Amino acid sequence: MTSSVAFRFSGHETFACRYAWLPKGVKAVSESPSILTALREDDAMVELGVGKNMVRSIRFWAEAADAILPTVGGHEPTEFGRSLLLGTEDTAPLDEFLEDVQTLWLLHWKFSTNSRAQIYAWDFLMNQFQEPELYASAAVRAFQKALPTASQKEISVNSLEHLYEVFLHTYVPTRGRKGEVKEDNLDSPLVELDLLRHTGFTQASLHSGRPEPKFAFRREEKSEIGNSLFAYCLNEFWQDRFYSPETCELTIPIHTVSNGHGSPGQVFKIPEADIRVRLLGIEETTEGLFRFDESATVPAVVRRNATDNLPLSSVYVPEEETCQTR
Repeated sequence: MTSSVAFRFSGHETFACRYAWLPKGVKAVSESPSILTALREDDAMVELGVGKNMVRSIRFWAEAADAILPTVGGHEPTEFGRSLLLGTEDTAPLDEFLEDVQTLWLLHWKFSTNSRAQIYAWDFLMNQFQEPELYASAAVRAFQKALPTASQKEISVNSLEHLYEVFLHTYVPTRGRKGEVKEDNLDSPLVELDLLRHTGFTQASLHSGRPEPKFAFRREEKSEIGNSLFAYCLNEFWQDRFYSPETCELTIPIHTVSNGHGSPGQVFKIPEADIRVRLLGIEETTEGLFRFDESATVPAVVRRNATDNLPLSSVYVPEEETCQTR
């Protein structure tokens, strides 16, 4: 079960994640484990073809995506990063170039839930911010109010503002100068998710006289999120929140799947009705690892045992093929 999390407020260098960064970073680390360390930033600039601030940002995002893990003297690809981006001697990478929308939703999930490198803005905005509209001054005030006590004097308003901007530009496209196509102006791959939608402007600004754009989360059924991806993330949520070496809860109510901190419902912003439909077929989707007990006093998801898991490859099996082979 998740213990207290050491949130990350900086390290992104004000850059949102870019398409090429995760494949580049994981490949570089697999070939030279120390390449992304502070001591080798000049080497990494040459190897990755980016500036020093971008090297640091690549390290930040690769860790946040659970694609690499710090080790003594460097990093190593995680099982997730290797399976997704590198493959093995026997298997090809599942999505080396981030071309599948399932991968993009999965990266959104990782940024929002990876407790080893938890970004404060993602944890807070996906789970605790319940206002109908999102804009910079409201987000920064909410960040300040909810900051862990130990961080309140250490984290500046400027840092929180940058953190919000990075969150925003992960999901909302930016506009560079006309005709300019450089890597630092390319949008984040998660822009394709259409998770945040522009709703207007407000004068309640951090900087007087400058209107702030307002956005709202797209809170609706999301058919583009496959049932296998939903089940994979439900399993990770369960392992992270309800499992420890001493115990594992084998039943959780549907409202926890919908509204629990770090749950698929919260992170994907999907309504309980959509979740209920997915749970009705989850026994088939997961070959019995999960089943939905709709007849209980409180409808709940039941887990077969604490040890079985869902492989990442299950996310990339077409839904039609999944049905045909079970």
